[in-house]
Amino acid sequence: MLLGVSLNCSDNREIDMMTRRFLFLVSAALTAFSQVTPQRLEEQAQAYYDAGMFQGTAIVAQDGKVLFSKGFGMANMEWSIPNTPDTRFRLGSITKQFTAMAVLLLEQQGKLKTTDAVCGFVDACPEAWKAITIHHLLTHTAGIPNFTAFPEYSKTMALASPPAESLKRFRDKPLDFAPGSKMNYSNSGYVLLGYIIEKATGGTYEAYLRANVLAPLGMNDTGYDWNSTVIARRASGYESDGKVVKNASLIDMSIPHAAGSMYSTTLDLVKWDGALRAGKLLSPESYKKYFTPVLNNYAYGWNVKTTDGVEVVSHGGGINGFATMILRVPAKNLVVVTLSNALPSQAGKLAQDLLSLELGKDAEKPAKLTEVKVPVTVLKKYVGEYELAPTFILTITLEGDQLITQATGQQKIPIFAKSETSFFPKVMPAEIIFEADGSALTLVQNGRRMPAKRK
Repeated sequence: MLLGVSLNCSDNREIDMMTRRFLFLVSAALTAFSQVTPQRLEEQAQAYYDAGMFQGTAIVAQDGKVLFSKGFGMANMEWSIPNTPDTRFRLGSITKQFTAMAVLLLEQQGKLKTTDAVCGFVDACPEAWKAITIHHLLTHTAGIPNFTAFPEYSKTMALASPPAESLKRFRDKPLDFAPGSKMNYSNSGYVLLGYIIEKATGGTYEAYLRANVLAPLGMNDTGYDWNSTVIARRASGYESDGKVVKNASLIDMSIPHAAGSMYSTTLDLVKWDGALRAGKLLSPESYKKYFTPVLNNYAYGWNVKTTDGVEVVSHGGGINGFATMILRVPAKNLVVVTLSNALPSQAGKLAQDLLSLELGKDAEKPAKLTEVKVPVTVLKKYVGEYELAPTFILTITLEGDQLITQATGQQKIPIFAKSETSFFPKVMPAEIIFEADGSALTLVQNGRRMPAKRK
């Protein structure tokens, strides 16, 4: 049934033909390619690369047909090996959608249920976890605190920690909230899901994914990114403080496990999108679970949100040296993927721009900003706390000759001068304009101007 018109009009051939013609036209309108050219898509991605906001590969595809695909910058800077569409990148949290798929497949196979209590799979299960179900873990509504946000995490991330060991980091921590009452993104929950998958199968998370998801779909360029494994065409990860580019900090890939351990290519992720569109692997009932949001637009390993009448199914990822994004528009059979191997990165913003262009909207090209040298005596005038809101303070500090910003509850971000009063971060499109005497500033971001006086 579409717009109240029945498809079963066999008693009236003329109405039936009109109806079918109408449905054909609607379908064609939904799936027709936009008028944006591949050159315009490439120009947008090139502008991000030229502005120092993206290094990696990007792809746009519709109905499985690649509209734009290109690599930017180096997969390996030491050997000057360029990024290409078949370069393999760490996915970070895009891994979660594969983990959720594995759980639903296990449910179809009768090895678990999403309504099962996690304590049925965890020995000596904490009392606080008794009310937590697999569904809660999948939707980030379990209340288990996120171990990658713990203060000690950065000191231990280079040490091997399989799921059974990782559980020890958070199993005795109090819950952030009662299970099911709120949503708070937690890598802990997805590591626990990986542990449950291994308990339910008697094998490894990697082996189950390979046999039940990746191999059946022919995703030969996707897998578990072990540190010790020799992986052809694997990109190296890089990080920059805005001045010096370094190899990304080491993380042992046993730690992210089912929360963020996988690698893939843009081309393989287009293949993944095609499998999801075709309804492969899961039953219609399981697919409905997979894509139904619970709280904060989060479903099972996917964000599902409708804006301006367009439903976008998406997820981003971030792990040492890598930033990723996949955006899907099911109604138009459209997918955009950006995979980056250099931080800071605007992979997510680039993906959104490419999607906007494909949907017939405009997207502003980022400009390459030129950094100028400002005397330290001038920089010192801007040091202080600026109140953007009663509970939101932007703190400006000076480290050597570098101004650093830190918003309440957020990490430090260096800012760079384009004049004596105007500064910009390299990790996001924004501008901070100071009064010459340092008495106030204006933060310009996302089309908004937010003034703040110094306390």
